[in-house]
Amino acid sequence: MNAKKLPRKKILSTMRTVGAQVQTARKAAGYTQRTLGEAVLADEETIASIEQGRRALQPDLAETLDELLDTKGMLTAGVTNMPDIDQFPLYAEQCMVHEREAIALSFYANQVLPGLLQTREYAQAVLRERVPAYDDEILVKTEARVERQEILQRKCPPTLSFVVWEPVLHICVGGSKVRRDQLRHLRECAELPGLSLQFLPVDSPSLAGLNSPFVLLETPDHQRLAYVEGQRGSQWVSDPDEVSILALKYAMLRTQALTRPESRDLLDRLPGEQ
Repeated sequence: MNAKKLPRKKILSTMRTVGAQVQTARKAAGYTQRTLGEAVLADEETIASIEQGRRALQPDLAETLDELLDTKGMLTAGVTNMPDIDQFPLYAEQCMVHEREAIALSFYANQVLPGLLQTREYAQAVLRERVPAYDDEILVKTEARVERQEILQRKCPPTLSFVVWEPVLHICVGGSKVRRDQLRHLRECAELPGLSLQFLPVDSPSLAGLNSPFVLLETPDHQRLAYVEGQRGSQWVSDPDEVSILALKYAMLRTQALTRPESRDLLDRLPGEQ
């Protein structure tokens, strides 16, 4: 049977089986998730996600783990016929790799809140609106999105800036309770050190971000990149001239937005409207 035609439940079951094998081999070899991640140049969260069956073990990492954990090719065999079920398209996977490593991140959002600021319930509600539907992948993708938020809790997090168009706050994604909880979560995030959260007021006469949302990031070697989202796909922007244009647009958006204290005041007022 062609592995790519396996039902989703079977696919997820296979991921959990392989994950359990990784966990057993890791413990037998005396590694913690953190030390194993360090040994194979992967995040501790990546190892945890694989072991819990929330992320597919990729062939190259399987080979590395087989050698390190002396599992005699068991893990490589386990993923040989694994279908391509990446949680995200390649360009999105690359974005998240850079996101984890970035020293500075700037987000402009005018449709839904950025993933790093979403509650689990809000994220799940957003993902449920996809056409065609994700079906069995909803929980996997929701957890993967929430996992990304470990960036916010680091001892030395990157510099984070968010500019969000105010109408996004009024969209009742997932229902009124989900919205209220999400607004409270945003208010808590607004107090995090090194994080700037600003809103573009709905009555602003100027708005430099009428097009699609985008992300700007700076890598540890000070390369500047951008990630632009669209209805039918997204793309990396690495050309310095194009990144510069988006950076100028972001700078303009920040001047058009409410200040950080004004944005916190807006959040304080919104829950009372329920």
